[in-house]
Amino acid sequence: MLADSLLGGFPSELIPPSSKAKFPDGADFRIEIPSVEGPKVLEAVLKEAKHYGVTVNRVSQGSGAMLHTESELKEMSKIASDAGVEISLFIGPREEWGIGAMSRSKEGPVLNGSIRGMRQLRYAVEDSLRAIECGIRGLLIADLGLLQVLNEARSQGKIPMDVVYKVSVMKAPSNPATLKVIEGLGGDTINLPTDLNLNELHEMRSVTKLPIDLYVEAPDGLGGVVRGNELADLVAAASPLYVKFGLRNSRPLYPSGLHLENDAIIIAREKVRRASIALEWMKRDSRSFVQSTAGAEGLGIPKP
Repeated sequence: MLADSLLGGFPSELIPPSSKAKFPDGADFRIEIPSVEGPKVLEAVLKEAKHYGVTVNRVSQGSGAMLHTESELKEMSKIASDAGVEISLFIGPREEWGIGAMSRSKEGPVLNGSIRGMRQLRYAVEDSLRAIECGIRGLLIADLGLLQVLNEARSQGKIPMDVVYKVSVMKAPSNPATLKVIEGLGGDTINLPTDLNLNELHEMRSVTKLPIDLYVEAPDGLGGVVRGNELADLVAAASPLYVKFGLRNSRPLYPSGLHLENDAIIIAREKVRRASIALEWMKRDSRSFVQSTAGAEGLGIPKP
């Protein structure tokens, strides 16, 4: 950066070693836009990405596959397949939307994303199969037992091998030992806490070659960090990295639907704009990092 020439009289910044790991296509990072709640929001994201010249590699969704009609799932699959974009849909039901009281108590959010009892577990497996039948190849999972069940089903050929299991930030590991546990359960890409510093990211990267997912900007409920200016350093420390652009200071959307569609669209458009700004910061860095192109190897591209 040009700023380095003005800081010669100060100590050098302590930066961890750069990661040597890559995505299967040799790229260092991919861009993810979360909370893409339905076909119209997906279309808006792709239109905005074209406007700003941003390649979106993955979109994810938090309301859940179970809250889309099959026709909507198939429509999203077709749109994303044509664009070479992975769709990762949250699998439910989840405890905080059920009838149990504890999840809505003061200390209850620790249970968010969990699946309660055999009834919910059965529905969650069915939700996964329903989404896959509609062409989806990316499942967003926040319950470790469900992850293990689905991973065993995939290894037995009962679920297609090209389905990608993305572990939700609701189960984000905060240390390398826990990260290894989640990897062993079958996670293919794993969200980390939004507020890890570069050295902590390096520690996590040192124990796995799996892609790491990290919010570069996070919604308020996940800490509200805004660090798009750090994009180059984050990629250097944690490549291969899915860089996620949430949005601080915006309204919650889950569970979404027609009543929130306009809000979801404008919020998603701003996330793409934030991604374009972060990429401008990356260009000011002297290191050369490579982003995956559309349809890259390893993405869970839908198969409508």
